[in-house]
Amino acid sequence: MGAALTYTEAELVTGLKSRNEKFFGYLYDHYSPALYGIALKVVVDESLAGDVLQEIFLKIWRGIDRYDTEKGRLFTWMVNIARNTAIDTLRSKGHKLGQKVQEIGNNSLIIDQLAVHPSVDHLGLAKVVEQLNKEQRVIIDLAYYKGCTQDEISKILDIPLGTVKTRMRNAIIQLRNILKQM
Repeated sequence: MGAALTYTEAELVTGLKSRNEKFFGYLYDHYSPALYGIALKVVVDESLAGDVLQEIFLKIWRGIDRYDTEKGRLFTWMVNIARNTAIDTLRSKGHKLGQKVQEIGNNSLIIDQLAVHPSVDHLGLAKVVEQLNKEQRVIIDLAYYKGCTQDEISKILDIPLGTVKTRMRNAIIQLRNILKQM
C-alpha cells in the first residue's frame, strides 16, 4: 500500500464502533502524539504519561459506543478522556496538590509554564489560549492541565472562590467564541 489512507471523522467513528482494528490503528497513529502531550502536561512524567496513554486508548476502545456525534467532535471527546484519565491517575497514585503545583511566590511562575505541549501545538491550542488574559490563562492551566479544583485554585492564587468561578466561566465563554470564529 503506497498511499497513506485518511478517513473522515464519520468514517473513523463508524469503523471504531464496528470494532475494526485497522481504524483503531489509524486513530492511534494519528492522535497518540496529541493525547500523549495532554497526559504529559498533567502528570509531568514521561514514563507515567506513556502508561496513561495506554489507559486512554483502552478507554476509547471500550467506550466508543458511548461517543455521541451530536454532543461534539471525536477529538474533543478523546481530549476529555485523556485529561480525566491523567487527573485520575494523579489522584489514584496518591499525588498531592503540593506535588502537582510548585510553590508560588507570584503568579509569573505559573504564567511562564502555560505553553501547550509542543506535540499538541499543531492543533493551534497554544494560539487560542494565548488570546485569553493572564488571569484566565492561569486558571485554565491549573484546572485543565494540572487537575486542580476551583477550591484548590482559590487557595493557590489566594483569591476568592467566586473570582475563580467567574474567571473560569469567562475564559470558557471566550474560548468558545474564539473557536467558533476559526
